[in-house]
Amino acid sequence: MKDFDHLMSVWQGQPKQDQLSVDEVLRQVKKGIRSITSQLYWGIVAMCAVLVLTFLILFFFVFQSWLTYVGITIMLVTMLLYSIMIIRNYRILNKRDSTINPSDYLQDLKEYQKNRAKVAGWFYYLYVLLISLGLSLYFIEVLRNSTILYRILVYGLTVVWIMFLTFYYKKRIFKNEEEKLNLIIEKLERLKGQFE
Repeated sequence: MKDFDHLMSVWQGQPKQDQLSVDEVLRQVKKGIRSITSQLYWGIVAMCAVLVLTFLILFFFVFQSWLTYVGITIMLVTMLLYSIMIIRNYRILNKRDSTINPSDYLQDLKEYQKNRAKVAGWFYYLYVLLISLGLSLYFIEVLRNSTILYRILVYGLTVVWIMFLTFYYKKRIFKNEEEKLNLIIEKLERLKGQFE
């Protein structure tokens, strides 16, 4: 009997696992998703504006070198593909309400997380490489009559800007989004575990 009493006291002394409030978790999930979708939305708006500008340059400016047209076309196609990926990710997050079926929503979030990991990985570097190639081809003709110093300045600033976006800004943005997403997924999984 002493062993049983000791076992009961140890069991009762265990810290109780916090029960998550369903309403609170769903409110936090909606807030986190709203933040991510807002970022994606403004990314889509900015990308559409740049696509329209690039399209206008391609079809309403006359260039003498075919390399300029190739460069602009490379940039246009690359931005179009990136826009399609962003819109797809936006639709994944926006297509379902988290309060209707949280377990299905959790699966959608995991799918989004995998897609976003692809974008953060190889596709982003391919995107930067193709945009850089397109800009280089475009600048050949545009900067042809410029001084050497001006060309070096433009190419140098472009390289610095691309390096900044690739190695600093990308990591910061994707890491911030990944942390938010991991927190949301963790909360939904804990909530799901409470009901199983």
